[in-house]
Amino acid sequence: MSTFNTRCPSCAGVNRVPSERISESPICGKCQSPLLDGAPIEGTEQNFTTLLQSSQPVVVDFWASWCNPCVGFAPVFSDVASERKGQVRFVKIDTEAQQNIAAQYQIRSIPTVMVFKDGQRVDMINGALPKGQFDQWLNAALAK
Repeated sequence: MSTFNTRCPSCAGVNRVPSERISESPICGKCQSPLLDGAPIEGTEQNFTTLLQSSQPVVVDFWASWCNPCVGFAPVFSDVASERKGQVRFVKIDTEAQQNIAAQYQIRSIPTVMVFKDGQRVDMINGALPKGQFDQWLNAALAK
């Protein structure tokens, strides 16, 4: 049985999740909050491939802490993640900490947002958007 570690978006506790149970809405062993829905998940080399294989569409924000547009876009990304809880999974990849993932997806500018369905990229956009425009873009991307 393969597993991956993920941080709880509520308490930041590290939890081990069996890969085959990713669709069962796992909860944090410490605070009992949902691990994979309602808030963006911290993507790492250890969990990213498994997260992409989700039955739900996955929206990925490639960002860095030194990037002002990334920092400004973070609340928009979090709000939309909360509003689409249970429908779409949201993942944040820190391009400084996860350089191999950034290189694999050829990230040249940040923020870059990608939408995946069944592990395949279906759309991508560069740059921060206001919430209304991000919602519109996301609706169109999810319809593909």
